[in-house]
Amino acid sequence: MSNQELLALSSVEMRRRIGTKEISPVELLEACLQQIKAINPAVNAVTATCVERARKEAKAAEAAVRRGEDLPLLHGLPAGIKDLEETKDLLTTYGSPLYRDYVPAYDNVMVGRVRAAGAVVVGKTNVPEFGAGSNSRNPVWGATGNPFNPMLNAGGSSGGSAAALATDMLPVCTGSDTGGSLRNPAAFCGVVGFRPSPGMVAVERRAMGWTPISVLGPMGRSVADVCLLYATQIGQHDMDPLSFPLEADAYAEPWPVDLGSLRVAYTEDFGGAPVETGIRQTFRARIKAMKHLFRRLDKVEVDYGGADRCFDVIRAVSFLSRYHDAYTNNRKMLGPNIVANYELGAKLTLADFAWAHGEQTRIFRAFQQIYRDYDLVIGPTVGFTPFPWKQLYISEMNGKKLGTYYHWMATKYFVTLTSNPAVSLPCGLDHRKMPFGLQVIGRFRGDGEVLGAAHAMEQAFKAIPGLARPLPNLNKLRKPVPALKSIVTHPPKLNARRSKGPAPGAL
Repeated sequence: MSNQELLALSSVEMRRRIGTKEISPVELLEACLQQIKAINPAVNAVTATCVERARKEAKAAEAAVRRGEDLPLLHGLPAGIKDLEETKDLLTTYGSPLYRDYVPAYDNVMVGRVRAAGAVVVGKTNVPEFGAGSNSRNPVWGATGNPFNPMLNAGGSSGGSAAALATDMLPVCTGSDTGGSLRNPAAFCGVVGFRPSPGMVAVERRAMGWTPISVLGPMGRSVADVCLLYATQIGQHDMDPLSFPLEADAYAEPWPVDLGSLRVAYTEDFGGAPVETGIRQTFRARIKAMKHLFRRLDKVEVDYGGADRCFDVIRAVSFLSRYHDAYTNNRKMLGPNIVANYELGAKLTLADFAWAHGEQTRIFRAFQQIYRDYDLVIGPTVGFTPFPWKQLYISEMNGKKLGTYYHWMATKYFVTLTSNPAVSLPCGLDHRKMPFGLQVIGRFRGDGEVLGAAHAMEQAFKAIPGLARPLPNLNKLRKPVPALKSIVTHPPKLNARRSKGPAPGAL
């Protein structure tokens, strides 16, 4: 088997073959490292690496297989960790100049669980500064390019993870999501991203522990790959007050779902989110092509209400609590997205905060009413086709100015406000011949059901022209356009500063 054939396997199949001794963890790691060397210059998805440690861990994983030991779910699979997550002895910058030399002395809870499941951490994946925004570019590492066109945006804030998966550089990559940071890059890069229900994956770094707006979660090249990683991430932890006990093994494989029994509702814009004409047309064509798969597929009206203002307030308050010290002491070192969120929060009143939580509750309850008649809600993941990464965000649509730097992500942050679990599923190409993502939203706390439905849809899409997962041209990426690091001021110094505790203000 060639390296390219090996790397094109799903992580589920890689893990199976490691268990049967058909492939070696050492062989797999070296293939990934060669792919990173060849492809990463084109997309700039993988940032800091720990190659020598990874090689030692791969050899240990290989020895465990030879000894016939019981092997955990991710045994021997090379992994990338989003650069918002603390990794022991591996540079963790959060995409910020304030932490360009920060090397934690610990793994955070999620990273520790992924390691304990046998993953071999190879390196970090790129993000926007502190994860703010959906364009994975920052002053430390530069910009991540889209695998289908490196001059376009790969999405964010988990853009590095999505691009690494799409280009077969790494089979396992982690992400996180506030306003769409798992779903947007998955849609832009043609992979699967899953925003879980709050509390499923413990998050000990959330500054406001009782607020469910931000979650950690999995990405993958298929829904089955997502499930494999997800089962290692979930579970209760006493540092997250929203977490609760779970039977993790129950989520390791997609649940069986009969599409023909499902009643499915669809919406083009969730009742008010900005969606460009080309994406609307693409979505309508997809609805027509998949309608026969379901028992029912009906258009529904969604009560969008005050979702924009509600998300503005709740997001700004979290930034206010998280970045007070950084804004007060190092404002000039912060990018425009962080500053904008913080300053919005600083102007809010307690009445604003109370209204936002009340409105979120109303939006949540109104959205759940749909599930009295339907099993799923689907819509476009992103309202816009990928745009140049040099453009920080989309500021207008059809000549009309959008409200904030993240307003173009409203199709995703509306779902964040509801707290329902949501999968971004690859669904062919859009009007610009770029990946199109379909957002599949499950019932409240229906993580297993929505992953099972998304898996069944994924399998059905393979037989429908134009709906299968698109693949980038990797041969073209071996001849990179040398522009992706143009906004880097100077590279970080490795192993310069260590800490036993979390970085102040880290997302």
